[in-house]
Amino acid sequence: MSTPLKLLLVVAAALVDTDGRVLMAQRPEGKALAGLWEFPGGKVEPGERPEETLIRELTEELGITVKEPCLAPLTFASHAYPDFHLLMPLYICRRWEGLPQSREAQALRWMRPGALRDLPMPPADLPLIPFLIDLLGP
Repeated sequence: MSTPLKLLLVVAAALVDTDGRVLMAQRPEGKALAGLWEFPGGKVEPGERPEETLIRELTEELGITVKEPCLAPLTFASHAYPDFHLLMPLYICRRWEGLPQSREAQALRWMRPGALRDLPMPPADLPLIPFLIDLLGP
């Protein structure tokens, strides 16, 4: 019998601007999966709700303020990596305060949902793209 994989709960946001573009962040050098593009977010800490995690992470990573009513769950990813299983709810956010800027040495890029297919992304993120295209168009 195989050893059960550790379940890792990570939450992510698709920040959508007024032109229907989504903000993507590139994982910086020195981190796992460095160089790949992902939705901003992070690990849910013990005792934290996913929405609280996202609000905290978006402030830490991008310097923006998000209010909980502005976070709408869209879909989730469930992906088995070799040493853990990732469960990642994806929220849509269209309203925030401040201008998103890199605060953790990550590159940022606003992109149309259809163009996300051209980015090198972690395997867990790829199945989320069709949901964004359905919601926002290509």
